[in-house]
Amino acid sequence: MHAQPTLHLDPPRFSISRRRALQTLAAGTASIVMPRLAQAGPSGTRAVVGAAWRGPRETDPNFAGTLIADWEARKLGFGYAVPLPSRPHGLMAEPGGGLLVCSARPGTWMLRCDAQGKVVQQIDVQEEGMCRLGGHVIASADGERLYTTETDFRSGKGRIGVRDRRSLRKLAEWDTHGLDPHQLLLDAQGHLFVANGGIPRTLSDKKVDLHRMDASLVRIDTANGALLGHWRIDDPRLSLRHMAWSRPPQDGDALLGIAMQAEHDLEADRRRAPILAVFDGEHLSVPTQENDGIGYAGDIAPALHDGFALSSHQADVTNLWHPGLPEKMRPIVQLKASYALAGWHGPQDGGGVLVATAYGLGRWHPSAPANLLAWPEPMALDNHWILIEEA
Repeated sequence: MHAQPTLHLDPPRFSISRRRALQTLAAGTASIVMPRLAQAGPSGTRAVVGAAWRGPRETDPNFAGTLIADWEARKLGFGYAVPLPSRPHGLMAEPGGGLLVCSARPGTWMLRCDAQGKVVQQIDVQEEGMCRLGGHVIASADGERLYTTETDFRSGKGRIGVRDRRSLRKLAEWDTHGLDPHQLLLDAQGHLFVANGGIPRTLSDKKVDLHRMDASLVRIDTANGALLGHWRIDDPRLSLRHMAWSRPPQDGDALLGIAMQAEHDLEADRRRAPILAVFDGEHLSVPTQENDGIGYAGDIAPALHDGFALSSHQADVTNLWHPGLPEKMRPIVQLKASYALAGWHGPQDGGGVLVATAYGLGRWHPSAPANLLAWPEPMALDNHWILIEEA
């Protein structure tokens, strides 16, 4: 086991008001000093993030591409931008700087773009039958195949689409042994962990019959699609959605964090619902009842030496959980519409996070100054982004 760092009961906070954020951006500094756990080293100079966004209005067109953060110049700019057919969801980095973009549930398209922002491939999954995309895609361990979460709307069952990496053509379908599969990740052996959200939905994405919810975590053998493991939590109204490893899964003590979203009938029940489940390799548990006050974790990323950051755009907060204090959860970012997260190494080891907010790209790190870079133009980030490169 890796030794856990000593933690204070109140982790460092990147906590600013809307007024202060706007004043900071208007002044052109976008720099927010925060308490530190350790002496900060030289700051990183650059980060390239793969992202999806639209204009400030909900009816504005959608795009995917890259954003380039220059920490020294305190500027955020576009690398490239690709117009999209409709709203996207999950992204996957491709060799050479391109992206694979998956449409939002119930998804009908997936496209590939190169590092110059040119669309080089696009498929319409409606031509394949009644399966629709669940929003996330991941490559196999050998890089030859892609796995997509899907729902077969003839049966309502969750499926994994096994696709050729180059052509995007579907080669096979595997059962997820659940409903509403959402995100999927590889483990150390190259097998799949899949979060079955458990929510019955119509083809128009309307939630129905929530009393039939059946969320679960499953492990799927990538050699043949066989079920290797199946875990549930006690509360059937908690939907398992997004996942992150606390460290590379090849490390034997890596934890799998799962962001949850409450679907209880009563608002009071949703507001006090936990938002994090953790899988330790054998058991799936809910380590803390502390939450965001809403019961809705939108994204999750590794943070602070084996911990997790969980965002809640409805509560305008990103919280930190750590296995050294498993019953605690504390805010580290308090800015409007905090949503997309990505783990960020930063200038020193420690586990920082990049956070999309209403005002721009925020960064949090336990041993470096926080920073907030304004969006290059009025825009609203979508649910997820990925760190492609940092220097």
